[in-house]
Amino acid sequence: MSAGAGRRCKVGVRAAHGRCTAMTAQGPSAPAGVSAAPAQTSSLCAASSFRFAPSRKSADRLAAALALLCLLPAQASAEPFEQFGTAMKYGLPLAAAVCAADQNRLEDFAVRGVLQAAVVWGMKAVFDGAPISRRPSGEGKGFPSGHTAAAFFGASDLAGKCFDDKPWAGAAAYGAAGLTGWSRVHAGEHTPQQVWTGALIGISFGAASFGIGTEGVGFEWGMRF
Repeated sequence: MSAGAGRRCKVGVRAAHGRCTAMTAQGPSAPAGVSAAPAQTSSLCAASSFRFAPSRKSADRLAAALALLCLLPAQASAEPFEQFGTAMKYGLPLAAAVCAADQNRLEDFAVRGVLQAAVVWGMKAVFDGAPISRRPSGEGKGFPSGHTAAAFFGASDLAGKCFDDKPWAGAAAYGAAGLTGWSRVHAGEHTPQQVWTGALIGISFGAASFGIGTEGVGFEWGMRF
């Protein structure tokens, strides 16, 4: 038996080749004469401890971003302007959904969003083939504008429920939604009447509130500018 055999090591130390070797977070320390690999911090570990928690600072940044959107040049070419409208169709409702989740009213927001979409697509189906539904390009199912309805739905929810203490941010949200409608007319996808109808539908459901809870379902409607 070697001299190191049977040696007992303290907690945090293990026996290796008859010697006690200290344990570290990266493993056992390297024997003399062997360079140890440098410790590396995994970005994955850092990401795993990240938790999303919307704060007042986050709301300020969101509001500032919406304000910048309204400062975009009006003399945009059709293609980028159309892309902007598509981005706001999803971006404004998404921003409103984040706020709704932070305020524990995501269920109410989801119900209103589904109803808004159902009304838009229901009207498209009902009025398909009618002159009011004809797009400037000659295609059908243009009444009402779904892009505009979705954008104003998100903007109305943001202005009335998330930016109630920041009127300028609410105005920026409505401005971005207005540019969305304008982009649809500018791109030849909708007539002004189709856009205005979509805006009214979006505002109606964005400003509404269904009190969904254990005591039943209530309904409120209000706008803030």
